[in-house]
Amino acid sequence: MFSHIMIGTNDLDKAKAFYDSLLSTLEVRPAKVDGHRIFYFTKTGVFSVTRPINGEPATCANGGTIGFAANSPEQVDKWHAAGIAAGGTPIENPPGIREGAGNKLYLAYLRDLDGNKICAMHRMPA
Repeated sequence: MFSHIMIGTNDLDKAKAFYDSLLSTLEVRPAKVDGHRIFYFTKTGVFSVTRPINGEPATCANGGTIGFAANSPEQVDKWHAAGIAAGGTPIENPPGIREGAGNKLYLAYLRDLDGNKICAMHRMPA
């Protein structure tokens, strides 16, 4: 549902290895490298990671979360395991169902190598 999301990193090579591993569980191809940035292209949007162009260190957004769509609870679990194996940090509750506002979602949360809060989400049938 987004056109693109770009986050910062202090180590592009490590970020590429992390996100290549993590996003492969969601059937996303490895990143295309463009100088100081990497791009993941899908039919629903673009996710990118960059070294900040202002020369200052990358920091994570306070209160921000980037959610990746998953096709099943099993795919969410795979995403979560791949993220931990690639150096991500599990946060919040373990992967599982969350309910609210009439929605039933299967979610998992991680912090990436630079502290960005990321999530995999599968919408459960009503």
